[in-house]
Amino acid sequence: MDSKQKERDYLIDDLSKALFIINRNAKTAPDSRYLYQLKHETIKKMLKEGKAKKVGLHYSRNPRFSQQQLDVLVSCGEYYFHIPPTKDDIKNLKHLGELDDDVRNPKTIFPLKEAKRILQSYTGLQYKQERSKPTYRTRYQKPVFKRLGE
Repeated sequence: MDSKQKERDYLIDDLSKALFIINRNAKTAPDSRYLYQLKHETIKKMLKEGKAKKVGLHYSRNPRFSQQQLDVLVSCGEYYFHIPPTKDDIKNLKHLGELDDDVRNPKTIFPLKEAKRILQSYTGLQYKQERSKPTYRTRYQKPVFKRLGE
């Protein structure tokens, strides 16, 4: 399969559905770093290829450290996502104000495993599990009491 055929296989609709599922699961996952990394890499590549576009800036619903914060609204097919802004985004994009609760992404049923597979093959990003220290149970040792002066 040549590279043009492979690029054609990634339809905007499939990518945006997979991106929606990854984003929804990242919000509740115990370790969401990889899922958010996959989301950002996918959006970055879609923006570069013209499959997605930046719409404008929103105030963040959950600002860090109780300060006002902006997010970039990105349109991918029928779906909308938020990503952190760059300095150029803040200078060049139109400010849309508060988040509109009436605008919702379409209801989507798509397996998480399939969504990961699609986005991993699209971005080339693979999950690397960090090695954790082996957990050894230490045996309980009774305390040793010494007499005063020993």
